[in-house]
Amino acid sequence: MNDVDRRIGARSFARLLGEWRPPDGRGLADALADRVRLLVLDGRLPLQTRVPAERELAGALGVSRTTVAAAYDALRDAGVLLSRRGSGSWTRLPDGPAGATTQSPFSPHGDRSLYDLAHAALPAPGEELRRAAAGAVHDLDALLGGHGYDLLGLPALRTAIADRFTHRGLPTSPDQVLVTAGAQSAIGLVLAAFTAPGDRVLVEHPTYPNALDAVAARGARAVPLPMGAGPDGTGSWDLDLLAAAVRDAAPRLAYVIPEFQNPTGAVLDAAGRERLVDLTRRTGTALVVDETLAELALDGPLPPPVATFGDSAHLLTVGSASKVFWGGLRVGWIRGSASTVRRLAALRASIDLGGPALEQLVVARLLADVDAVSAARRTELTAARAHLLGRLAADFPHWRPSRPGGGLSLWVDLGEPVSSRLAVAARRHDVLLAAGPRFGLDGAFERRLRLPYTLRPERIDAALERLLLAWRGLDHVDAGATAEPVAVA
Repeated sequence: MNDVDRRIGARSFARLLGEWRPPDGRGLADALADRVRLLVLDGRLPLQTRVPAERELAGALGVSRTTVAAAYDALRDAGVLLSRRGSGSWTRLPDGPAGATTQSPFSPHGDRSLYDLAHAALPAPGEELRRAAAGAVHDLDALLGGHGYDLLGLPALRTAIADRFTHRGLPTSPDQVLVTAGAQSAIGLVLAAFTAPGDRVLVEHPTYPNALDAVAARGARAVPLPMGAGPDGTGSWDLDLLAAAVRDAAPRLAYVIPEFQNPTGAVLDAAGRERLVDLTRRTGTALVVDETLAELALDGPLPPPVATFGDSAHLLTVGSASKVFWGGLRVGWIRGSASTVRRLAALRASIDLGGPALEQLVVARLLADVDAVSAARRTELTAARAHLLGRLAADFPHWRPSRPGGGLSLWVDLGEPVSSRLAVAARRHDVLLAAGPRFGLDGAFERRLRLPYTLRPERIDAALERLLLAWRGLDHVDAGATAEPVAVA
């Protein structure tokens, strides 16, 4: 029945469900089924997980067994649960043509009938990418006589990445760079090198959901560091709290996003970067700095890269071509000491044997034009950010969006804990959303929603019209409560 012996207890399941009950207390079975469906589709409840028995879950949730049984029946009908009499029920993905409206927002199939507000990602810069691809085909001739495997990455790309770091104020040589299959691969490789199952990993809370998934896949334990309220609705780091967390939890590794933190949009200032590096150096904590959004500053220059405040064998910087160029390239990198890069390359041999040569050559050429591409992106994104903020002010006046100085998305305070229910409702209107709890642990951030400003204007307008219909269709708490300001969790 099931190749994976993975199960979740009733109490843990209840915590994961969060605030799932409708305000009026009606339709509990449908609401419970909708919440479980969302948890499965956006990856918070892994596939092939055995869910609690009806009686156990009913007791944990304080509802009747009939309610849970009806919800499970609906989930089986929808293809989200697969059951065997006497053995239990396991989560699965639904089959069939309905997949276009029920697939995970983090694994779309390019269906243009869907309005994707789940991904914070840009389309490719067509002219520059086509020109780089044509040149890369010519460059490929020089490699065809070899075997094509390279654990470190092609020298041309490693040199281009090192030059970009140096240009940004962080002197770097090619032997300090390892090319990976995107930033996600880089994060997973670093976790494999510096942590073991059961180790603690300090993460911002909220944070990049795929990083949380990578920590869980490693068998490590994520230790959340709450982001405080910052300017313009973005987050901020409490470095005193961070120091206490490092002292008390003794994490093996800390993962931070100092530029346009995903999802809050916060930027860690120079003094904070210096203090962070000093803290992790003194405690021997490996520090992973995610710079995937660093090329997308919209309102002025950023502080120097974190590693300029104290390079070490335990400080690694992760970057990617996905955000500034295009996700389809699947090229990322790790910058660290030369000895650490060699160690990572040796470990990588058990995971993969290097990245595709042609894509690396494309990115090497694109990096030569990164200033021009970034300038064009900056113009486009500045206008898109203003447009989205204007539409939200007009159509969702009680929502309180952040106003980040760069990056690709807003972190929106909905005023009430309905993010997951809104994501379910929006799917019925062909809009994909990344609900707030996708970015946290244990069902946190139900009052929050991440909204990217990466769609073309005509697409974002159509998406917001549909989102407004979904919002109006929800059962809301007292309208006056939505107007009260709420601090960032």
